[in-house]
Amino acid sequence: MKKTILVFALLIFALLLLFQFSKYAVISGDLNSEFAIAIIAIVFFFIGVYINKKSLRKQTNTTLEINHKKISDLEISKREYEVLLGISEGLSNKEIGERLFISESTIKTHVSNLLSKLNAKRRTQALQIAKDLNII
Repeated sequence: MKKTILVFALLIFALLLLFQFSKYAVISGDLNSEFAIAIIAIVFFFIGVYINKKSLRKQTNTTLEINHKKISDLEISKREYEVLLGISEGLSNKEIGERLFISESTIKTHVSNLLSKLNAKRRTQALQIAKDLNII
């Protein structure tokens, strides 16, 4: 955390120096204003690319191993697990049913069974519990 704060502080300081330099250069007549704007735009572009790469790298490191033992301990069937994965993708009961080739009422039954096995009252709560247990 301290490293991030230090990097951003140095970045802000460098940008302030760049702005002051470009302001001085434009006022003294040594630099055309369009050229100063282009330099600042290029600097901001490279800063954006750097921050984007840093943020994407952190997202790939957060993948966890699925706990198959916990799935069997909770007695979640293969079909119920497929329904849970559909819920985690944000699909509706109808969309999950179309994907798994089963009726919507069967999906509702599986969702009800999942809620009871995960001790959840809502689908969102079931997803949070499943993520905490590393089963999705």
